Amino acid sequence: MTIEKTALLPVSADEAFALITQPDRLRRWLTVSARVDLRAGGEFRWILTPMAVMVGTVTEVDPGRRIVFSFGADLPAEPRTDTVTITIEPTDGGTLVRLVHEGLPEDQGKDFLEGWTHFFERLERAAAAGDAGPDEWAAAPARLDPLTSANATLAVLQHVLRGIGEHDLSNSTPCPEFTVGQLEAHLLGSLTSLTSLAGSTLIPASAGDLESRIADAAQQAVETWMERGLEGTVKAGPQDLPATIAASILSVEFLVHAWDFASATEQKVAVSDEVATYVLGLAEKIVTPELRKSAGFNPSTPINDTAPALDRLVAFSGRVV
Repeated sequence: MTIEKTALLPVSADEAFALITQPDRLRRWLTVSARVDLRAGGEFRWILTPMAVMVGTVTEVDPGRRIVFSFGADLPAEPRTDTVTITIEPTDGGTLVRLVHEGLPEDQGKDFLEGWTHFFERLERAAAAGDAGPDEWAAAPARLDPLTSANATLAVLQHVLRGIGEHDLSNSTPCPEFTVGQLEAHLLGSLTSLTSLAGSTLIPASAGDLESRIADAAQQAVETWMERGLEGTVKAGPQDLPATIAASILSVEFLVHAWDFASATEQKVAVSDEVATYVLGLAEKIVTPELRKSAGFNPSTPINDTAPALDRLVAFSGRVV
């Protein structure tokens, strides 16, 4: 089965090509995170939504004009022969992007057509406005666990970070000891530690804006945990920590600090109540009364039980809503 989609974008051919190949552009409309080795034989990995990971190999690339790649879900038992060809053609009023997805199993055609239709609508919005905005498909995964939650909250955080410029780095945050720039350093340090707990070493980005620097580190941390899984325990200093607890820290870090960054830059956090409620439950398991006292966390602040889940999470973390 073959699917075709087109979109007329009000941008140059080079910018259209960047939107479909560069990780920082892909995060604006298509993916939670993306790795792309943009050469023939190079591999790519897209986390489209918290529960959908697609992988493949670039077979042909003509910068600014055309890219061809194999395409399939990241499932060991599902070998695929799909081929996706995307062509870029300058035209009156902008650039025409055409996608042809060939080799689809007949029983999956309807789902993929729905998917490409959804994402091409977001591509058009991203080309027109610079960002398609939060993706409702990533907002409330059907199955929430520490890893799908990490991807869902990472998407929330990245949307906030895209609204922050380098001129905002000196802004104060709700954490009295941190400016925006210092909070970035704190979060990167946390991600380095969490990546190490899962058995890998985080390599910090050497360039890019705030969103790209944090997104790159967060992607490494989350992918390391997705590869490791949630079984067993990990070494946290002299202690053995359940892997589920260690991985859960990612979601709490992403969502609480999304609120911090948003508050520092007069933005709103767009998160579903389902995800916020789930992360609040994770936080309550992680930050026990004993840990709050021994680690020097601020006491939780008063809040009504009927307040939104995000506000209750923030109050539990010791911040004033």
